[in-house]
Amino acid sequence: MKDGVHVEQVTNVFITKTYPNHYTMVTGLYAEDHGIVANEMYDPVLNETFSMNHMTMYNPKFWEHAYPVWITNQIQGHRSGAAMWPGTDVKIHGAFPTHYLLYNESVSFQERVAKLIEWFTSEEPINLGLLYWEQPDEMGHILGPDDPGMELVIMEIDNLLSHLVRELKRAELWDTLNVIITSDHGMAQSSRDRIIELDQYVDRDLYMMIDHSPDVAILPAEGKLDEVYNALVKAHPHMTVYKKEDIPSRLHYRHSTRIQPILAVADEGWEILQNKSDHFNLGNHGYDNTLPDMHPIFLAHGPAFRKNISKQAMNSTDLYPLLCHLLGLEPLPSNGSLDNVKDLLVSAAPKEPQDRSRQESYARFFGVFLGSVLVIGFLVVFIKYLTRSQVSALRDQHGEIAQPLLQS
Repeated sequence: MKDGVHVEQVTNVFITKTYPNHYTMVTGLYAEDHGIVANEMYDPVLNETFSMNHMTMYNPKFWEHAYPVWITNQIQGHRSGAAMWPGTDVKIHGAFPTHYLLYNESVSFQERVAKLIEWFTSEEPINLGLLYWEQPDEMGHILGPDDPGMELVIMEIDNLLSHLVRELKRAELWDTLNVIITSDHGMAQSSRDRIIELDQYVDRDLYMMIDHSPDVAILPAEGKLDEVYNALVKAHPHMTVYKKEDIPSRLHYRHSTRIQPILAVADEGWEILQNKSDHFNLGNHGYDNTLPDMHPIFLAHGPAFRKNISKQAMNSTDLYPLLCHLLGLEPLPSNGSLDNVKDLLVSAAPKEPQDRSRQESYARFFGVFLGSVLVIGFLVVFIKYLTRSQVSALRDQHGEIAQPLLQS
């Protein structure tokens, strides 16, 4: 922060879950526009489902409503590298990143960093790198962000960031790359005392649950839309239920065939389950994107960024035009704007696109290393717990994410 820029809160897109927001960051589009509207989806046009828990997430048809930045970067003559970033191991519009790793949670942070540096320093270097890391999202779900044990998770992330900086300095990249650290969402504390059970209000034979708590996408059985909606609309004071056409326009979550006819949204800290025997997380995200606890932060360092500058807020949709500016790319239309973040830059004058031969010689000096090092379940908790004393070792970690790519 002392040598770069700091944005305290990034307003991400609804729903504040993993896949919609990762794709927003690299397309600049709302979920209803880029098509990845949830971690679990049903497309009635394709008559196919998408799930982060199954191989269906590798179906390119779900991803091709948009062109992510690595595809645009390559179309315009450059090279991209990705270490586990969601979607980068999917063949989108007929292409993968120039270099990429198939998702495997067992690959350490250090190995991911080493691979990116290898690509940045090769004879044909990349100019764009994307890095994903599972923490603190994974343990945030297990413990909940208010658990004192989360302090150790945050301390470990701080150590990993130190490793990243050391390795970039060792490779003589630290002063020439633009490094961005951000995430897809925040995290809220849940409780078994704050569970809404749908089985108390509606027969489960009347509907299918497509996506899960705290935003429940409901596909009613044929001819049962009004019956299901009327059973749920006033069922619980901490659950708001919309017909698709009534979802507030501010959420930008209405104009997609993959958004189901009924959407139930829990208040912050509440969970919507069919009954209490369903899987339950002590920490969760997905709530309204106006809630501060759902917001990531944003840090950046490099020759393009000012030093010791703090800004209160930005939008996650603005990251894509910022990346295109840093890379000298002609951006595709998006819901973001460079004007919203140009005050973070040394100069907001557009960069001249480099010819390919020159780019190959000097890419390492003008690259953008987009490090989403933190899939942050609780960036506000980052501040809250840094000052706490160290607690006893965490319980053994349980993988929330298993191959192919099981995030939430």
